[in-house]
Amino acid sequence: MPNITLNVKDEIIKKVRKIAIDKNTTLTAMVRDFLTSTATRDAQEKNEAIKKLQESFKTISRDMGQRKWTREALHER
Repeated sequence: MPNITLNVKDEIIKKVRKIAIDKNTTLTAMVRDFLTSTATRDAQEKNEAIKKLQESFKTISRDMGQRKWTREALHER
């Protein structure tokens, strides 16, 4: 697992370490959990957006009939 380096004020580190102790965990575990939940939430939001877009395609899309043109005909000069 790769390591990362963060610059955080000492007072914040002290406060969060106390919170971690109260929660019977570590600062590292709290950061790892936060990053994991952020990545998971982002993936879920993207999946929901894709799902909504696909649903709108089903609702809005219309049959345009049979294609009577070719790509070559469209690009003739």
